[in-house]
Formats: sequence, structure tokens, C-alpha cells
Amino acid sequence: MWRYVAGGIAALLMTAAGWLIFSSQARPDSPLPAMPAQAAGPSTPVAADDPAVALPAAPERSREQKRFDRYDKDRNAGIAREEYLAPRRKAFAKLDVNGDGRLSFEEWAVKTTDRFAAADRDGSGVLTAAEFATTRPKRAAARPRCVCPPPGGDD
Repeated sequence: MWRYVAGGIAALLMTAAGWLIFSSQARPDSPLPAMPAQAAGPSTPVAADDPAVALPAAPERSREQKRFDRYDKDRNAGIAREEYLAPRRKAFAKLDVNGDGRLSFEEWAVKTTDRFAAADRDGSGVLTAAEFATTRPKRAAARPRCVCPPPGGDD
């Protein structure tokens, strides 16, 4: 309980201090001495807001321009059919195990087939209830719950 009271008082004090700082008048006579003028030379820093010095700016590329650049492999400002289909060909090649250019059902379902074979421990071609239970999808590990002290403890 006392924590809440102390926190409330601290918040009010900080609010009052902020109001006093921002509402006070700035004095024109600064206690700091003026900055000495530096001789112009090669080590003089360039101000970014100086209009006489034009700094190059990196062009903003949109998400669609970045996506276009990923597909345009030869950088000719055009995407050929082969460039467009290249990611699909790579995925197809991974599935086409025998390399004949045709995708059979067994090649397409290779993950499921392997999973079935691993679960069928007795090799009967039929999954029992216990074998089928091993094919259950793995869930993400549960994060540990916060162990907090019970409410109502006054410090």
C-alpha cells in the first residue's frame, strides 16, 4: 500500500518540477561564453542543413521495388519467364527425387510417406492407435509461467 502512495507522490512532484521548468522564462544573457570562431580549413565539419553543400541522399526503395530486384537476376529492368519461375523450379527439383521431370504422388507426398513409415514400427502397413499417437504434431514448448508472490502482501 505504501508503495502506491509513494509512487503517487513521486509522480506529482515530477509533474510539478516539469511544469516549473517549461513555464520559466529563458534569460537572454547566457552564463556560457560564446563559442570561438574556427579557422576555415579541411577539418571544418560540414553542417548538414547548409544549402550550399548538397549531400547525396540514398533513394527510398519500396517493398515492391525490392521484390522486383530479387526476381530480376540479370538487372535488365525486366523479368523474363525463366527468372520468374526460377524459385518454383528449385522447389520442384527438391521434390523430383528421381529427376525425370515428372512429379509422382509418392515424390510429392514423400514427407508424409516417411512419417508413416517411421510410425509403423511393426511394418504391417497399418497404424495401431499407439503408433498413430506418435504422429501427433509437435507443439511449441510452453513458456514458463510467471511465479509471482500472492497479492495482498504489504511491504
